[in-house]
Amino acid sequence: MALKLHSARRGRLSMTSLIDVIFLLLLFFMLTSTFSKFGEIELMAAGRGPDRGERQMLFVKLGEDSLTLNAQPADLSRIADLIRLQPQAGDGHLVLISPSEGASSQRLVDLLTQLRQVADLQAVVLG
Repeated sequence: MALKLHSARRGRLSMTSLIDVIFLLLLFFMLTSTFSKFGEIELMAAGRGPDRGERQMLFVKLGEDSLTLNAQPADLSRIADLIRLQPQAGDGHLVLISPSEGASSQRLVDLLTQLRQVADLQAVVLG
């Protein structure tokens, strides 16, 4: 008695479903990735550094909701104008920035962005 074995027929694999899955994955990764523009802010930490020459030193205290320039209250949007009004000695201004515990890093970045508008200014962030 001989047994007849039926060989299984292989059907064609449909590429449509594979293309759909690839398209959905591509769409998912495109929508979940962030398209943020990274910026760079140059910082100089306090300590021994290059010779600063003769610069007019200014002190900025950065708080969570406050900002002072040489112990006088100041507005973040007008800080560049206030520094320009300060007398210069020699090579420009040296601004020492002391952020408080409550000051956010975004607030520090906003301050440094405003200070970039002032010519001959060197900003130093204190620890």
